[in-house]
Amino acid sequence: MQRKALWASVVGVVALAIAAGQAQQMQEDYLDVLTVQVKPEKRAEFDALTKKMAAANRQNHGDIWLAMETAYGPGNRVTFISTRHSYAEVEKATAIFNEALEKTYGKAAADKMEQDFNQCIVSSRGEFRRRRWDLSSNAPADAAAYSKLIGETRWLRTTVVSLKPGQVASFEALAKDVKAARDKSSPAQTVFVSQAVAGQEGTVFYVTTLQNSLAGFDNLPSLPQMLGDEGYQKFLKTNAEAISGTETVINRFLPEISNAPEQVVAVAPDFWRPKAAINAKAHAGKSPAVPASTTKKIEEKPQQ
Repeated sequence: MQRKALWASVVGVVALAIAAGQAQQMQEDYLDVLTVQVKPEKRAEFDALTKKMAAANRQNHGDIWLAMETAYGPGNRVTFISTRHSYAEVEKATAIFNEALEKTYGKAAADKMEQDFNQCIVSSRGEFRRRRWDLSSNAPADAAAYSKLIGETRWLRTTVVSLKPGQVASFEALAKDVKAARDKSSPAQTVFVSQAVAGQEGTVFYVTTLQNSLAGFDNLPSLPQMLGDEGYQKFLKTNAEAISGTETVINRFLPEISNAPEQVVAVAPDFWRPKAAINAKAHAGKSPAVPASTTKKIEEKPQQ
């Protein structure tokens, strides 16, 4: 699983570390996304393999990512998302990901893991996205609030918006109107917007809402409620003129195959490090079991 600039069917969500109050810096915040379609008969093997990859990166200060699967949308679709502050960080992240695997398992075994990963999937797509904080609503005020939001999130609903040629300005104006209405709505809802800058055909935006349960989506105000009759009619007109198609999916986080940043883990350690939490309670003072194929023991503990 090379950590490259990659695609996903989901969320412009989960940036993994920037303070939301630093507006200028946010404009240089990217999402590096890999989405894979797993072979149904290989799902158990895929899960076991990616758990080992995550454990190696936790132990050896490797790359950071969040993983999720599509619950409502294409089945057996898994997405890995990392935050990058520049294009250059992609190369650095790929290097430390591979170094973590090789340090844990040895180069030959690490190369075999990459091959096995590819054998478990039908297809993959890479995408690089720019976070559009200017179009996002109710962003957390600082890094701590951001980590708390992500740490408490379990479900993400994302609408993928494909634009017609030459309609970026119209869509951005529409998105700013919706943002202004959403910022005033009650209860307040945080919505993240990102834009594909590589790995997609045409112009594609992602609009994502985060919740700690599926029930949370029941309480969100609708667009007609937020915009009013006149505003909603304008929305429908611009939508028809500027947008060629949309797809809405719901995803859930997969903590077992994620390597979340420590600030996020600290919000809900039993969720983000479930196996480590169980081992700590059941085997206090003991080293975890190590697969025979490994060349080094892996202690599934948070990065220092």
